[in-house]
Amino acid sequence: MRGAESRYTAVFIDGVRIDSQSTGGATWEAIPLSQIERVEVLRGPAAAVYGADAIAGVVQIFTRQGEAGFKPAISLGMGTYGTREANVSLRGGQGELTYSLGLAHTQSDGFNAKPAGNPDLDGYRNRSFSGRLTWKALADHQLELLFLGNSQTSGYDSSATKNDLNIRSLQTLGLNLVSTQSDSWNTKLAITKGTDRYETTPSVYLTETQVSTYLVHNEFRLGADVLTADLERREDALQNSSTRPSAFTSRSQNALALGYGRSAGLHSWQVNARHDQDSEFGGNSTGALAYGYALTPALRASASLGTAFRAPTLYQRFSIYGTSTLKAETSKNQELGLRWLSGVHRLGAVFYRNEVDNLISYISGSGSCINGSGSDPGCYGNTGRALMTGTTLTGQTLWGNINLGASLDLMDPKNRDTGKRLTRRPRTESKLTVDMPVDDWRWGGELLYAGERFDNSANTTRLAPYSLVNLTASKPLDRDWRVLARVNNLSDKNYVLANGYATPGRNFFIGLSWSPKS
Repeated sequence: MRGAESRYTAVFIDGVRIDSQSTGGATWEAIPLSQIERVEVLRGPAAAVYGADAIAGVVQIFTRQGEAGFKPAISLGMGTYGTREANVSLRGGQGELTYSLGLAHTQSDGFNAKPAGNPDLDGYRNRSFSGRLTWKALADHQLELLFLGNSQTSGYDSSATKNDLNIRSLQTLGLNLVSTQSDSWNTKLAITKGTDRYETTPSVYLTETQVSTYLVHNEFRLGADVLTADLERREDALQNSSTRPSAFTSRSQNALALGYGRSAGLHSWQVNARHDQDSEFGGNSTGALAYGYALTPALRASASLGTAFRAPTLYQRFSIYGTSTLKAETSKNQELGLRWLSGVHRLGAVFYRNEVDNLISYISGSGSCINGSGSDPGCYGNTGRALMTGTTLTGQTLWGNINLGASLDLMDPKNRDTGKRLTRRPRTESKLTVDMPVDDWRWGGELLYAGERFDNSANTTRLAPYSLVNLTASKPLDRDWRVLARVNNLSDKNYVLANGYATPGRNFFIGLSWSPKS
């Protein structure tokens, strides 16, 4: 996001933070798409609200909510590479209790993902479930239980002769109590736990991260003013086959966060401040200040400043490649924006500058590991500074009954000490989308473009630019049945995201869904 690594984005599923204390950041491939209802993206530093990790932004993922009545749904699909999937969901409720339950199975024979490795198919299998139970115990109090799980097995090639398996699981669990204390005061008590587990076979490797959080959130509304006050405790624990004794693989952060916002007339502003007290690093204070002004009824300008941080992972500090004296990565961000909205027409422009200090990288050949065992003498270290600047342009309009959208990202993510571009970051990314009805069908298409990237920090291994065309179509067969079809990579483009690894060619998918209408 905005030229930053994925570990600089905080990710939540139904308010449950997910993270890996070995690789850093969320494990995206373990998130089951079949269980997702919607995704919300906040770009820019947000550590003053969400705590550590939110240097580049925050992604909030939400599963389906329950509702009154009884609403089952089933979908089946199949496609290229022997892909097949089946999804079942139940939503309903009566009186004070509502529920939503989902089960899904996805399987694919896959393709040869590493051409230089074992020349076999690298398939995968996902089994996932999710649930949400909501009980309105009293008119002003609501108790909510949320859970999600995904079990994934996938093939990969560790050598030209080995066909290893990744065995991964992701689980989230949350319990929320939301109360209305008065017309102007709401509170939320939340206890959550996210578990990310990864192992390989027959090559032996195991890592498991558990992130537990305890949150007390207060919101006060006084006319045009909104005040928030949060108390939060986060506990990280890591079990890893390459770490030192377990006594060194846990830590905690206690935080106090305050916020104030106001929107009145032509002006709006937001102020946030947070202090995290880390059991390993001591205190980290972050803040954010944003201001917006309506230049005209349709045109609005905004400006913001923000700071953020990410603590080194437990693996980076306490594995056989760890350095116990690592410092937290910190950032300072400035942003200017313009937004124009007139009826169905939208235009936006954002200009940002994000400076990151104390970059953590793996240093090959370093001999200062806390545990010198193993054949690789490299270690993690604070190696430098990064600067990520750029412009994001967006537009959307409705032309007759045709929805059109476009976005353009012009980025310059670089190492401030060497002047080299950061690994695998393009200078240009763009997307064009179209969505329109034709007779009883709904047709959609998108054109994606990514510019040249480099696969190494020295910028000597070039990854060529590429563009992709994807198409979708759907049609209701009757009141309860719908058919959908999708074509990805229509032009069968041969493109590379990481040197040595293949990507899917042209592929098709067709599905049938049943959702009875009451």
